[in-house]
Amino acid sequence: MKKVVILLCHLLTISLSSSVFAQVERPKLVVGLMVDQMRWDYLYRFADRFGDDGFNRLLKQGFSCENTVINYVPTFTAIGHSSVYTGSVPSIHGIAGNDWIEQATGRSMYCTQDDLVKGLGAEGRDGQQSPRNLLASTVTDELRLASNFRSKVIGISIKDRGGILPAGHFANAAYWFDSKSGNWISSTFYMDALPKWVNTFNGKDLATKYVNQDWNTLYPIDTYKNSIADDNIYEGTWQGEEKPVLPRKTSQLVKDVGLEIIKTMPQGNSFTLDFAKDAIKNENLGNNADKQTDFLCVSLSATDYVGHRYSLSSVEIEDTYLRLDQDIASFLKYLDETVGEGNYTFFLTADHAVSYNPLYYTDQKGSGGYLFDRQIQRTLNGALKEEFGQDKLVRSMTNYQVHFNHQLIDSLQLDEKAIRERVIKLLKKEDGIAYVLDLEGSQEMVVPAALKEKVINGYNRKRSGSIQILVEPQWYAGTPRSPGTTHGVWSPYDSHIPLLFMGWGIPQGKTNRPVAITDIAPTISALLHIMEPNGSIGKPITEVLNP
Repeated sequence: MKKVVILLCHLLTISLSSSVFAQVERPKLVVGLMVDQMRWDYLYRFADRFGDDGFNRLLKQGFSCENTVINYVPTFTAIGHSSVYTGSVPSIHGIAGNDWIEQATGRSMYCTQDDLVKGLGAEGRDGQQSPRNLLASTVTDELRLASNFRSKVIGISIKDRGGILPAGHFANAAYWFDSKSGNWISSTFYMDALPKWVNTFNGKDLATKYVNQDWNTLYPIDTYKNSIADDNIYEGTWQGEEKPVLPRKTSQLVKDVGLEIIKTMPQGNSFTLDFAKDAIKNENLGNNADKQTDFLCVSLSATDYVGHRYSLSSVEIEDTYLRLDQDIASFLKYLDETVGEGNYTFFLTADHAVSYNPLYYTDQKGSGGYLFDRQIQRTLNGALKEEFGQDKLVRSMTNYQVHFNHQLIDSLQLDEKAIRERVIKLLKKEDGIAYVLDLEGSQEMVVPAALKEKVINGYNRKRSGSIQILVEPQWYAGTPRSPGTTHGVWSPYDSHIPLLFMGWGIPQGKTNRPVAITDIAPTISALLHIMEPNGSIGKPITEVLNP
């Protein structure tokens, strides 16, 4: 009788264990879609022309975090991609900009630069890339660890940093586009050779086919009411182009520009999603043989390139988002057909937003301007040479920060504190600069608390400059009267981004409660029941996790 009771207890324990195990449910696939340079208000600015199956499907069927903000400065691409997937900030994850200066050596560093690897599919530095400079883990890393590396993780973007940083350190692969060869490429960090399916895709030469179709507006150009006149002084032109207007004969421009031009066409997004669909098919993403959750990270870069060249008030941007709406609808339909509607979790966000062109803004009688940082650097070095007897003490003004030549200052035994104080005094006299903050000294940061937090979060002592510049609203670094636009500052137009979730485990709804870009990774981690990334400072968005 005693043996029977023991056996029953043992069987009950096994049954309970199996029951608990069975309750850990996860989606077959998580898809993260980053739309480079997308402002939150684009969801509504162009809504009257969106269809039912793209952005509107995400809004109607999914959950929208309407007040998602970036909680650091500067607001650049590499930082945004890293922060979304690590749940962290530059101070911790170490990606202090697209480029930075290693303060210990003075060496310039690109965010995904890795001289220890070789490119696959391309020659030279374009392929020598990896996530090695990222100091914290990503949610994709944590998924690989939690599944004992049975989950598949793949990153895809026209930009190397857009594909590499989200996929993390343990990814099966990351791919980016090389305009010189016209190929999707990778590096030996991930594999020894490109998979056969990638070579097959590259053999189709879709980039050339898209470029040869030219860029015409999706609808009659006179119906684009959310944009200013197409022929204006605020937009840039290509070599060989007289005016920055549509239709654009990309089939002719490619002869001078090369396939680089596809990056600045809405078809660049279509091309990226074509490759993403091929990855889903050939890597069986969402149909994992080990029944583990897979993760696909896709970043759409064309939106950023188009915005930089033509600015957000252009017909080009409006047309790009109308086409993107159709591309997203097609991509979601593909996921429905291959992975199954309700079997995948999908989220869309951005790495940063974007400003109006300052000249356009001031022409409408608003306040704004250009911070001519190169001229300011020359002014600073001239003043420092006069006072300290040495030129080029300021190495650069990268990332709205002053980087000193520490090696030169130390070798000459100059008073660095006095140099910093002199630079701060001079910068405070410049038009467009609201605050100048000594990041390495004891000076109290007399700035609004919200801005102080952003500065602290963005400062990495090994990779950031010594002095932080915060500009006045509608100012940004650039050449006076330069066309197009850019980003990088603290203001809402650069830091208020969209965040939409849809699919497995996601309720329908929205919230205007403030959430941060760093909350995305811990939310996905909680959804998947895995550990949040090791440098995460974010919190799960509970509304998204409560169907």
